Amino acid sequence: MKLLSLVKGCKYEVISGTMDINIRGIEHDSRKITSNDMFIAIEGFTVDGHNYVNEAVEKGATCIIVEKDVQINKYNITLIKVDDTIEALAKISSRYFMEPSKELNLIGVTGTNGKTSTTYFIKSIFDAKHKKTGLIGTLGSIIDNKVVDIKNTTPESLTIQEHLRKMVEANTEYCVMEVSSHSLDLKRVEYMDFQVGIFTNLTEDHLDYHLTMENYYSSKLKLFNRTKKYNIINGDDPFGRRMLNDINNSTPTITYGIDKKWDIYATDVICNTKGVDFILNTPIGSIPINLKLLGGFNVYNALAAASCGVIYNMDLDSIKTGIESISGIKGRFEVVPIDRDYSVIIDYAHTPDGLEKVLTTIDQFAEGRKIVIFGAGGNRDKTKRPTMGETVAKHADLCIVTSDNPRFENPDEIIKDIIVGVEKANGKYVTITDRREAIEFALLNAKPKDIILLAGKGHETYTIIKDKIIPFDEKQIVLDILNNSKK
Repeated sequence: MKLLSLVKGCKYEVISGTMDINIRGIEHDSRKITSNDMFIAIEGFTVDGHNYVNEAVEKGATCIIVEKDVQINKYNITLIKVDDTIEALAKISSRYFMEPSKELNLIGVTGTNGKTSTTYFIKSIFDAKHKKTGLIGTLGSIIDNKVVDIKNTTPESLTIQEHLRKMVEANTEYCVMEVSSHSLDLKRVEYMDFQVGIFTNLTEDHLDYHLTMENYYSSKLKLFNRTKKYNIINGDDPFGRRMLNDINNSTPTITYGIDKKWDIYATDVICNTKGVDFILNTPIGSIPINLKLLGGFNVYNALAAASCGVIYNMDLDSIKTGIESISGIKGRFEVVPIDRDYSVIIDYAHTPDGLEKVLTTIDQFAEGRKIVIFGAGGNRDKTKRPTMGETVAKHADLCIVTSDNPRFENPDEIIKDIIVGVEKANGKYVTITDRREAIEFALLNAKPKDIILLAGKGHETYTIIKDKIIPFDEKQIVLDILNNSKK
């Protein structure tokens, strides 16, 4: 594509070189550069792409876009300076992939908890109606029913635009996307046409980045001020109710919750050991739902998805079929298949609210002890650590406090932060820094009817220590430990 076409509409200054060149591809990772690519230098949390400009040139980049002053070692390279390379990446990526979001019904789901489950419920509803649907989120992208791994809940704009284009080429009609607060704040989802925005809830998380709940809330609000068709808001959530007044957008809003004053609501909610039964009430009628996921909190995720089905004119039978077809989501209250007289559950819960919801669910059917293995991520919000400890201690018979993606922090120091809350609630605990050893301790000391919850990692099959990503599949580790114990 011609360079002039790519940067059309951008405010830029040509530092050197010619604009009359063709661009073969776009990259913000210098390691992936090949001949005739454009390299856009992004300053990240730990790495600054401006330091790799000459590496990109050596690999064949013919155009460099920066926001800082740089020196290039070769002549005849087109060097362009902009005010914000992150925004430039978003805009240029959209143009390079021919604005694919305009050819899709793009649905964004944001909130602290429930994003992944809600997106899968929505996809299942649309699948039930034979509507071809793609997905982008924590568990990867689904394009033409094939799963593609991605790095973040919401990847960089370049990756999103590429995946949206592939969906269009596969004749996809809808795309459901998890939209994180980081992606909204860091402009990863700029220059995308969202038809629908869905708000699940807001609880304490990511304050290492946002610093205050007010900033966190403001980042979420951005999605709902740019939607074209509908906003779907959890009216039972206090931030959702606030959002109803704060949205500065003429797009209509539909509300949901477990309260009859909302547009779509649940009644006769009955939780059991196999799932949740409830009546789904909508403007087009009511229908009984037999939800196969455990926990009352999943009713909210189902209601959000049902609301999306309603605004896209799905019939109640298709909505029911879609919701009831979901029997499990990887790393979300996932029961590990073990041939033992106790149970092991893996869940992604890594916030006080997430832990509270999962543990409250377990309380409803637990017959033996509740043993919880958990930690907290390093180089992330430290303020939630004591609250996480206190939350778990109020429910668990034994807390096993361990490591969870310590990154560049000392895991023992993270554990100390958590223990403050555990002791405040007078919880019984042991500390085992090595997470595999912690899992083994729990399994080998389990008693009949115990429930062991492995919280925090969920779908993740790795652990992050310093800047290294090390394989760590908890489900497989559990099975390996138990198989070895039989020998």
